[in-house]
Formats: sequence, C-alpha cells, structure tokens
Amino acid sequence: MNEDILKRVQANPKFAELVQKRSSLGWLLSIVMLAIYYGFILVLAFSPATLGASLSGGVTTVGIPVGIFIIVSAFVLTGIYVRKANTEFDQLNQQIVEEAKQ
Repeated sequence: MNEDILKRVQANPKFAELVQKRSSLGWLLSIVMLAIYYGFILVLAFSPATLGASLSGGVTTVGIPVGIFIIVSAFVLTGIYVRKANTEFDQLNQQIVEEAKQ
C-alpha cells in the first residue's frame, strides 16, 4: 500500500470512527457471550440440580433447552456482528477508501 494513502486513511476521522465502533461492538458481543457461557458454568458448578430438574416429569431436563439457548445465542451474536459489518462498517470502509484515493 502506498505510504501516502496509508497516512490519509489513518488521519481520516471516519477511520477512527470505524475502529471505535467495530471494537466496541466486538467487546460488547464478547462480553454478552462470556456472561451467557460463564453463567451456565456457574449454575452447573453451584446448583447442578437446577439444570438436572425435569421439565415436565419426563426425560428432558432444564439443561437441554439451556444448552440449546447457549448454542443459538452464539449464532445470533455472530449474525448481529455480520449484519453490522456488512452494512454500517462496509459503508464507512468504502467512504474511507474513496476519500483516500482523492
């Protein structure tokens, strides 16, 4: 990459905005996923009977839907990031590239 273009990109206020938005969203989604996962581990460690309790008197326990929720939440959080990246972040990135080429 041309050194001049690199300096223009780094000096662009939209680049600083992009970096800030992307990192804050990444941290937020990471914290949410860690809270979900470690919350599950803490319940499992300190109250295993809670997850082992039967849902309707049958074989299925509370742990099954909770485990499914954890897996689905990972996909949902990934989808949130991808959607944000494909819309807002890509638009900002394109604007930065166009301004750097001028």
